[in-house]
Amino acid sequence: MQNINQQVTNQLSNLKLSGIRDALLQQYKQPNLYIEQSFEERLSLLLEHEITQRDQRKIDRLTRQAKFRVGGTLAQLNYGTARQLDKTQIRSLAQGEWLRLHQNILITGSTGCGKTYLACALGQNHCQQGSSVYYFRLKELLEKMFLAQADGSYRKLINKLSSASLLILDDWGLEPLTAQQRSDLLELIDARYDTKSTLIASQLPIANWYEMIGESTHADAILDRLVHGAIKLELKGESMRKKLNSLTDADHSS
Repeated sequence: MQNINQQVTNQLSNLKLSGIRDALLQQYKQPNLYIEQSFEERLSLLLEHEITQRDQRKIDRLTRQAKFRVGGTLAQLNYGTARQLDKTQIRSLAQGEWLRLHQNILITGSTGCGKTYLACALGQNHCQQGSSVYYFRLKELLEKMFLAQADGSYRKLINKLSSASLLILDDWGLEPLTAQQRSDLLELIDARYDTKSTLIASQLPIANWYEMIGESTHADAILDRLVHGAIKLELKGESMRKKLNSLTDADHSS
């Protein structure tokens, strides 16, 4: 029996059916648990284990690919009254209908109020649902696009970014854009317009984005594609980082 078992497990490994292999080994180790089950029932358990393992591998791959800045989860969001964060709205966003409708989300608020955490938590949530996500700080992305222009990989980068279900652009508006940056950003936003969703996190109020982008033609085009029909979340309250630091300082002094 052991020889047959080894042969089968090797075959399953060669076929990259590690979920079935692991579940089959478990059935061999605890035969009494499965003795009353039919062949079809045992086979169904093996297939279910394979599907579960494949789903988890996909989630892990999507999460690594996204390169989130923080490991945020929606379950750990702070819904303190001062933040004016609507739990019902977040629960609705978690279901992902806005992604299916190709809507954008614009998160604004002062420094440290949790914009990045919320953005990454939403992104992580949609990775769990099987959606492809990329996270970038805006300055980092624009530098990446500039280098891609130089080494000939620009079109490949645009195609890659435009195909993701969700693109998260953090630290939007920290500094004015150059002419080249405006052009690159418009091409990317236009490539995703009405087919994919973009999430912007910015400490700059939306009313000031026009000035940050500069040059009216590009600003009009970019904002029209981003803001029209977007879901707007304005976070309030004191800096979460300052609050955390004050708690840490209090712990050290006690």
